[in-house]
Amino acid sequence: MERGTGTGSGSAPTGAPTPATARGRAKAERRAELLRAAARLFAERGYPRVSLDDLGAAAGVSGPAVYRHFASKQAVLAAVLLDASEGLRTGGAAVVAAAADARTALERLVAFHVDFALANPDVIRVQDHDLDSLAEPDRHAVRTLQRQYVELWVDVLARLRPEEARAALRTRAHATFGLLNSTPYSDRPGASAGTRGTLERMALAALTV
Repeated sequence: MERGTGTGSGSAPTGAPTPATARGRAKAERRAELLRAAARLFAERGYPRVSLDDLGAAAGVSGPAVYRHFASKQAVLAAVLLDASEGLRTGGAAVVAAAADARTALERLVAFHVDFALANPDVIRVQDHDLDSLAEPDRHAVRTLQRQYVELWVDVLARLRPEEARAALRTRAHATFGLLNSTPYSDRPGASAGTRGTLERMALAALTV
């Protein structure tokens, strides 16, 4: 999700299992509601100008109730970015594992990331503006997950372009993420259907030209 790679108004892909009990599912959904509200508010106002009371009100709970799920506002920000980054890495790995060949893997990775970008514009904005507000251990964890996601793409590209250095392939991947993650700044509500095809064609052209 780096801006050069880059959960919001949509929901980021995650590898978390579905809780087995009704109580567990309700708790997980409330946590997800809080993260969606947090991503929206952080994107709109910036992390420093959002309080835990603001987060609770946006999710329909009291400010103190937020502490049942997160120890602090910093922990909320970390969860927004870590969940999204882990979801991209896990989901991307599953896409590659299920593809019959490298070309199919690349096409499906592009479609997977377009889905993420169109569904999660708030997360991308938060990544761009507030990553440096994370504590160092969490920032390092986010960056590590993102590097692993990038390398999934580089591995697929290396199968298609074995003559090209990995550094050059990495540059292609980062440039493609920059294109796909530009949607929060260029797309309009209701324009996603047309945007999707355009983004996929442009990304594949950049990756394979």
